[in-house]
Amino acid sequence: MSAHTRRRLVALALIGLTGLSVAACGDDTRTAGSVESGASAETSTVEPAASDVMFAQMMIPHHEQAIEMSDLAADRAESPEVLALAADIKAAQDPEIDLMSEWLEAWGEDVPTSGMGMDHAGHDMDGMGGSMMGMMSAEDMEALAEASGAAFDRMWLEMMIEHHEGAVVMAEQVSDSELPEMRNLAEAIIAGQTAEIETMRGLLAQ
Repeated sequence: MSAHTRRRLVALALIGLTGLSVAACGDDTRTAGSVESGASAETSTVEPAASDVMFAQMMIPHHEQAIEMSDLAADRAESPEVLALAADIKAAQDPEIDLMSEWLEAWGEDVPTSGMGMDHAGHDMDGMGGSMMGMMSAEDMEALAEASGAAFDRMWLEMMIEHHEGAVVMAEQVSDSELPEMRNLAEAIIAGQTAEIETMRGLLAQ
């Protein structure tokens, strides 16, 4: 799945949230499942499971770190392919962060603050049977920031592959969610990041 297709999936989910905002005017009361009202009346009473909430709260800082890694590429990468891929990753994951933040707010749940991911890297995700996989340590990020040129490109590709593999595992754990918008996002993450992993492996093999 291309970054363009992935952004279209996120945009469709955001359209549903726009419907929610309009419906909420004049009424500040929000139910846990109200995010569904703009997408499908048939699922308007469905509440997010604990795994849905945990996924959003963990994937936001996971995405934030991928964007931080992509930002580093702007003035350190040598390969045009790495630069282009970093831009695609940022363009795809920024709106997904916004989307998951909107969901958490609508559900009355806490939205992770910037940097929260480092506190949870590798920790068990209660109710999901997994961990916040693929997160780089502070030392990893420092090493990446200090690299440049071809050395940066290789380090960035190796780290981002591991990061993406973790995101795919996390997304697979909510791919059967009762919430259609969560299933759609999980599908977009799995397809998009799996394709990017293959691209990055190809670049490493060159």
